[in-house]
Amino acid sequence: MTDGMPATALPFIHREPPRGAQWDATALQMSGLEIMRAQLERRLPEPPITVLTGLRVSDVSLGKTTFAMPASPWWQTGAGVFLAGTMAFVADAPLGCAILTGAPAGVGLATSELSISFLRPGTIRSQMLIGRGSIIHATRSLGLSEAYVEDGRGRLLAHATSRCVLAPIPPMAADRPARERPSVSAAAEPAPYLTPVQGEVEGQGFWDSTPGIEVMRRYVSGAFVPPVFRFFGMRGVAVSDGEMTIAMPASPWLSSALGVIYGGALALLADATITTATATTLPPATAFSPLDLKVNFLRPVLPHPGELVARARIVHRGRTIAVATCEIVNAEGKTAAMATASVLILPGRPWDRPVYVEEELTSTAATSSA
Repeated sequence: MTDGMPATALPFIHREPPRGAQWDATALQMSGLEIMRAQLERRLPEPPITVLTGLRVSDVSLGKTTFAMPASPWWQTGAGVFLAGTMAFVADAPLGCAILTGAPAGVGLATSELSISFLRPGTIRSQMLIGRGSIIHATRSLGLSEAYVEDGRGRLLAHATSRCVLAPIPPMAADRPARERPSVSAAAEPAPYLTPVQGEVEGQGFWDSTPGIEVMRRYVSGAFVPPVFRFFGMRGVAVSDGEMTIAMPASPWLSSALGVIYGGALALLADATITTATATTLPPATAFSPLDLKVNFLRPVLPHPGELVARARIVHRGRTIAVATCEIVNAEGKTAAMATASVLILPGRPWDRPVYVEEELTSTAATSSA
């Protein structure tokens, strides 16, 4: 797939070896609250997903965690707004970690369900995306949490809930050594989310004149690949009216501190596939806004050289509401996650997006790195 392509044309996660590390056996012997405090104080190595996106913990207490992520220009779609799944990406960490703070040593956590309602889109003007999670209820084996996602100006972007399963960490996992840290220093190479953005973002004239299915055909052909798709290596595989298939590398860049693919990355893939499937049904000059997303995580996904494949289908298309489903399968063809979503359709409504100009992107990158 990548033979003969220049390095700058490749998705970011194909261009560089992953940086970051898993937690070692010492960390896995701490209580959940101790782990999160150590992560906050940078006494534990940052996992690859943090290095990739800048999503990191910013506050911790018993039953509560806050994570923040810079609103990098890499999160832009072809219309300049962020995928709604970006909010799910941010929310997944505080949702799970809020529950983890109440777990004793030797107990791990796996997210089984994430549900999120979207209130407004994020853009590069959001500055930061902040997820504040707290426990609603927890037992020895299950935890329920909620999170609010805000922008850097304090505006509420989304509300999410999650159910997680608590279980003893298997001995083999607890004894697993941490991956070696990269030899290059952080100062030598910028974090991926701070690198110069690449990808297609079009103005209102393009969207006023181009049917959605034509845009998605260009995406599948590789002629139109917005920044967020290029960054995560989300490749358009197949498109038809009301259906879309997207593949994403199961890259180590997407792994959490426990060495599995971060659940928020799976939610992002599901939302991207549902969003593009919805777009195939839209005429020109029609914006749309995701209303909600529910993801059921069925099995953990380990990084591997292959791809995760997401297939979305519109099951209902009314005048103002569309409902879609999505299935994500792993390299073995087994279902890793299932998702459903509803989308508000806005005929004649222009996209709410910032002007895509180099000066603004440079300003945002400088703000993110400050």
